[in-house]
Amino acid sequence: QVQLVESGGGLVQAGVSLRLSCAASGRTFSKYAMGWFRQAPEKEREFLAGISGNGFREIYADSVKGRSTISRDNAKNTVYLQMSSLKPEDTAVYYCASDDRFLWNSDYVHPTQMEYWGQGTQVTVSS
Repeated sequence: QVQLVESGGGLVQAGVSLRLSCAASGRTFSKYAMGWFRQAPEKEREFLAGISGNGFREIYADSVKGRSTISRDNAKNTVYLQMSSLKPEDTAVYYCASDDRFLWNSDYVHPTQMEYWGQGTQVTVSS
């Protein structure tokens, strides 16, 4: 059974950086692409970033491109999202997710394509 557990959220001030973590278990981590999504109140869940199983390919949504970095440590079965210059509009619940592909060939992944989700971690950015 695939399990994803996010951590690292919290209440932060605008302008700071934050690193989210997602620990995975239940299958061979390095064989599968991983992604980060978020959902703000009264908004749809949106794709943020994705990384291939070997970490060689990264994709980003325009909303976070240039101020976010996705990475993974396959030895620790963990994927990270480093976000900088946080803004109040970044306030949301952040989720990691995955499916059964090694690589996402497109530059965008729709949430409905994901099979496995974590419980989410709340990030609140105050102005």
